[in-house]
Formats: sequence, C-alpha cells, structure tokens
Amino acid sequence: MKVDIITIFPSMFKSPLEHGTLRIAQEKGLLKVCLRDLRDYTHDKHRQVDDTPYGGGSGMVMKPEPFFEAVEDISQKDIEGFKKKASIVLLTPQGESLQQAKVKEMAMKSHLVLLCGRYEGIDERVREHLITDEISIGDYVVAGGELPALVLIEAVARLIPGVLGDDYSKEEETFSLKLLEYPQYTRPAEYRGHKVPEILLSGNHAKIEEWRKYKSLKRTLMNRPDLLDEKGLTPDYLEIYKEIKKSSEQ
Repeated sequence: MKVDIITIFPSMFKSPLEHGTLRIAQEKGLLKVCLRDLRDYTHDKHRQVDDTPYGGGSGMVMKPEPFFEAVEDISQKDIEGFKKKASIVLLTPQGESLQQAKVKEMAMKSHLVLLCGRYEGIDERVREHLITDEISIGDYVVAGGELPALVLIEAVARLIPGVLGDDYSKEEETFSLKLLEYPQYTRPAEYRGHKVPEILLSGNHAKIEEWRKYKSLKRTLMNRPDLLDEKGLTPDYLEIYKEIKKSSEQ
C-alpha cells in the first residue's frame, strides 16, 4: 500500500513512522508513506495556504488550489481516474466516525491520499469536488488532521497481510467481533498479593476460552453496551450473553 500525506507539518509524522507497526510495515516493503508539504504547491513568496473566509467570520480557511494541485501531482493529473482505484481522504470532525469496518475498507485500497486540514477548515470545493471519503476519529476537536491521519494509518497498516507476525491475532482483537477484549495477564503469577485467575494457570484450554468469552462479553456490557448486537452473536457467545444478562437481573 502507498500512502501520501498532504500537510503543512510533515515533520510531525517522522518519529511515529519510525516506530512499531508502521516501521515494520515499511521495512517489509508492504507500506510506503510519502510526506508532501502543502506549501510546495503554492505560488506566492509567502507560501500562503490559507485566507480569510468569504462572508466574514473569525479564523482562516485553507485555500483550495494547493490541495487540488497536490492531488493532481500524485494522480498525474488524472484525479477522476485515480479515484476509481484509490481513496482521497479528508480528516475532519464532520466525517464518518472511524470504525473497524471502515478501517477494513481502507485496507483494501492500494493507495490512500490523506488531506490534513488546519485552522477553521478547508474550502468547501475540496470536499465537493476532490475527496472520496471524510473520516473523523471521534466527537471532539483537535488542532489539525495530522494526528487523526496517524491513527488511520496505524489502524490500516495492521490489516495489511504480512505486517503482523500472526495474521490471525488481529482478528481476535477488540472490535473485530464488536466486543471489548478479555483481561490479559502475564508473569509473575502473583504480584503484591494480586493473583492471576486460577483458570488461566490450569492448562485447560477449553475452559480458558470459555472464561475469555465470558469476560469479553461482560466487559462490553459494562463499558460499551452500544457495541453489542444480540442478533450478531454466534451461538456460543449468545449462550454466555444470556447467562450474564440473567445473573445481572437477579
């Protein structure tokens, strides 16, 4: 996968891209990230990327020309043809909330172009005529699209085949089944009087699996009941779910 990031702060990405999953994905040749400075696509001596809003109001709005010219450069001046095989993504609080299903959809693409806005937003013509997707990482406001872009890249990179050591482990993680992950423990078996649950030391893998499903469902019910869809549960999870519901009602 290739990812082009259009931003006025390319240096914000350099350290995160050198660590963890993103480093591994690049070293394996499975991910290529190109940082593009939006100011390189301006034509005035001040390299201006923003201006005052038409109609008045506070703050500054990012100009359309640099974004269009940057994407034209990436797409070799064939934006419409490029859109048929790639995604041009605007990171914005107004976008679709980033969920695992959307991450999987993005991971199927061979090329992503991420537009990082700043200030009071981006000229509406960018949204109307340039992008294919709008993505938000949550119902809150951050200073720009750079950190959301990193969140999206990290989430997508994990799903690129061959990036993770165990291609199956990612399917067992939180949100793959729309359930929160079960509690995890490691050595020592006892620390400051706090012991690891005996079931995890028993070696009975069937019982351990049942315990993990129970804890996963219970944690989801307590912390994120909005994720649970009873109709979407497999029979084994549904049986445990009914048991938890019954015990909570007693």
